[in-house]
Amino acid sequence: SAASTAEAIAVLASIIFVHECGHFFAARLQNIHVSKFSVGFGPNLLSYQGPEVEYSLRAIPLGGFVAFPDDDPDCPYPEDDPDLLRNRPMKDRAIVIGAGVTANVLFALAILFTQVNTVGFSQQDYQPGVKVSQLLSTSAAREYGVQVGDVITAVNGEKLAASGQSVNAVVERVKASGASAVHFDITRRGQEGSVGIDVTPNTSPGGEGRIGVQLEANAEIIKRIAANPREGAVLAGREFVRLTSVVSGSLFSLVSNFEAAKENVSGPIAIVGVGAQVMRTSDLSGLYQFASVININLAVVNILPLPALDGGFL
Repeated sequence: SAASTAEAIAVLASIIFVHECGHFFAARLQNIHVSKFSVGFGPNLLSYQGPEVEYSLRAIPLGGFVAFPDDDPDCPYPEDDPDLLRNRPMKDRAIVIGAGVTANVLFALAILFTQVNTVGFSQQDYQPGVKVSQLLSTSAAREYGVQVGDVITAVNGEKLAASGQSVNAVVERVKASGASAVHFDITRRGQEGSVGIDVTPNTSPGGEGRIGVQLEANAEIIKRIAANPREGAVLAGREFVRLTSVVSGSLFSLVSNFEAAKENVSGPIAIVGVGAQVMRTSDLSGLYQFASVININLAVVNILPLPALDGGFL
């Protein structure tokens, strides 16, 4: 919808604004000359000429820039002016260039801190066993009485842990059984105690057992809200590290295996589309996570030593 798309654009524009503010204030606090501060690209919608800086809001709010007078042919300052960015020591220039990344990191942490202290982080609360979420039409398990919604708590007498890895454990044991019967202990909604069912698998051409079920972790989504600001800071930091690891891993996959990862590359328009879908289908948690990931993505990408990125100027 137009409303959700507008909200996604507003989120993206605010993240870009924070990034450019990092550069701008890092320069101004060091008395370095700045000529332009712009959010967006294309024609000006609004502009204001201050004593030194032209501030503008442009038609396409999917980018932004801070301009310095150093390379302007009409630069009003002498070439040896010590307050031109190019004439500052490396340390001063590095602070200005790296401040956009720093601003996005701090913004992401602030968003995550707000989330965990208000609506909370979504977490999976694992229970022992795995759920049967679907039975295939040719399912051997169906023939022996397994039903959708059953929870498999043990395989051949071995109990399944409360873990996301239990699904793989069941799959591997069924494969290894071949055509030999597998005993499942099952709990079923509306029945007390457990039910024991022996299932003789079908076999693949390679001799691996198949019972024709789709399994999922036996877990519920819960919201964890921080008990106090100190705990909130710790949880926000952990979530920041997790999201940074996910973003960095995706970028590493893009570099190391471009052919396999190129379909996952998205430009600003696609990012707005994803954001609009989040606005339509999720609660505030989705909005917080979307904004945090975009901040972290912008920070990680910009620190890379590539032309046109902040890291390329360091």
